[in-house]
Amino acid sequence: MITILYLPAVDAFGLIAPRLRVPPAGVLPGLPTGRGAVTAPLDVAGDVAGSQPGALLDGVSSKSIEGRSLGQIAWIRFKRDKFAFASIFVILLLILFTILAPVLNKWIGVDPTTNDINNLNIDTGIGLPIGHFGGINGSHPLGVEPRNGRDIFARIDVGARYSLIVALASTVLSVVLGTFFGAIAGFFGGPVDTFISRFMDILLAFPQIIFAIAIASVIEGSKSGGGLWTHIILLIAIIGFFSSPYFGRIIRGQVLSLREKEFVDAARGIGASPGRIMFRELLPNMYGPILVYSTLIIPVNILFEAALSFLGVGIPPPNPSWGSMLSDATGSGLYQIDPWFAVWPGLFIFITVMAFNLLGDGLRDALDPRSNR
Repeated sequence: MITILYLPAVDAFGLIAPRLRVPPAGVLPGLPTGRGAVTAPLDVAGDVAGSQPGALLDGVSSKSIEGRSLGQIAWIRFKRDKFAFASIFVILLLILFTILAPVLNKWIGVDPTTNDINNLNIDTGIGLPIGHFGGINGSHPLGVEPRNGRDIFARIDVGARYSLIVALASTVLSVVLGTFFGAIAGFFGGPVDTFISRFMDILLAFPQIIFAIAIASVIEGSKSGGGLWTHIILLIAIIGFFSSPYFGRIIRGQVLSLREKEFVDAARGIGASPGRIMFRELLPNMYGPILVYSTLIIPVNILFEAALSFLGVGIPPPNPSWGSMLSDATGSGLYQIDPWFAVWPGLFIFITVMAFNLLGDGLRDALDPRSNR
């Protein structure tokens, strides 16, 4: 048997000389061949084939290849949602409606607390509004209330002010409390996380409406009786405090996922304190979820305030509130005779809650990079 040994080529210095492989025609040197290989176009010839890659972009405008920031991408995605984009205008109109409420009421010549029986038909024994659709006329754009003749338009716009003040302020309070305690629970973990999480569970299981009724009864039984702004501050505190656990759980989950990231390890490596890591490193990365869930909590707080006013522990009478107007309409059974008495406050509650829900859904889809919308 004859064995043939193939020895590699050796250069003059005794080193193994590498074998040079000439690539086949159409294959670019230095790139892989076979599946996924990059080949030169067949129709490229002359100076274009031998030009540098950057020379192909010499005639392209810089604006046409300008990159977009995350905010610009989110804004483009948000504008695609027509319902969410339209909800912004509805919310702005509602805010403008509440701000200009005193001017509008003075211009029309109506007052939310003044009784006017001249617009009521006393012969019916109930005091129903004169005319169709709840007494709508030039002096009363949305009609008047049965029995007392108070203008519904004036009570709607003034009641919108109180509802928005309570809803927005309680949302801010719940965001601050939920972000603070949720960030602490998620960042430190261990016994701190266990204690804060169990406290949030107790608040979630606590009967909020019963607690609000008990507090309101104590205030009304005091010597002062509690004024309008006392009840407003009380509503803000109760709604904001009991809404914070929902927000705190969301922030805790976000912090648990972010605290293992590389930028947090880098901050620890340079000696950053826990407070700096939480509020300078983690918090800026949670602006998106905070904004989204804030807009989703606002309509919940609006309904909560309306429910408390419906039960008689919200805005004290004779001050108007959407919930108290529904309570007056349904509690006395007047909505069966004059349905417009209950339609108008219910319609404004529906439009406001729907607008904030659509805004929150649009922001969630725009800020979520995993969304396909």
